[in-house]
Amino acid sequence: MREITVAARSGLPEPASNPRLRAALSAAREVNMPKDTVDRAIKKAIGAGGGEDYVEVRYEGYGPAGVAVIVEALTDNRNRTASDVRAAFSKHGGSLGETNSVSFMFQRLGVIVFPASAGSEDDMLEAAIEAGAENVASDAESHEITCAMESFFTVRDALEARFGEPRSARIEWRPETTTVLDEEKARAVLKLIDVLEENDDVQAVYANFDLPDDVAQALAA
Repeated sequence: MREITVAARSGLPEPASNPRLRAALSAAREVNMPKDTVDRAIKKAIGAGGGEDYVEVRYEGYGPAGVAVIVEALTDNRNRTASDVRAAFSKHGGSLGETNSVSFMFQRLGVIVFPASAGSEDDMLEAAIEAGAENVASDAESHEITCAMESFFTVRDALEARFGEPRSARIEWRPETTTVLDEEKARAVLKLIDVLEENDDVQAVYANFDLPDDVAQALAA
């Protein structure tokens, strides 16, 4: 809801003329946000100066086992959010660092996902390349297209025009290298991420860890 409000304030409140708002609305649909909640967020943005003035902030640090963590937030109180995020890192085996202390280990990419039924692997690959995407990974369930952050809206709009609305479309931090975790360390890292994601100010959390199949199965049990 905050992202919709900020997106609507950053440009025109019409999705057709505001790429960021289109992306926010797509994310809202992905999590089945009620239409009246979406409408309320847009009305809040175009209201006569009412409501909170949210700003975007990013926090970086290390979690348990040296895992690099990036936290993106939208907040109306920087001091409160910084204090909450710092406390979460401290209480759960991590340490909050300076801006850019870990982001160099990640790539900023546009990630667009379509259901496998949207088109064949060959058609999706051809269309993605024509649109300027960097990579397409297809399996039995979906097609995942990645592109440079600067090309995100161009690629998404071109693919949407051909294959319909994507399942999800967002700009993410993708790690260039990952740390393989055993079950104990994985539980500690996931606990930190859970605590961060429970914070109302936090919009997304990214980390550079990898779970072997046996560890993932043990955690899901």
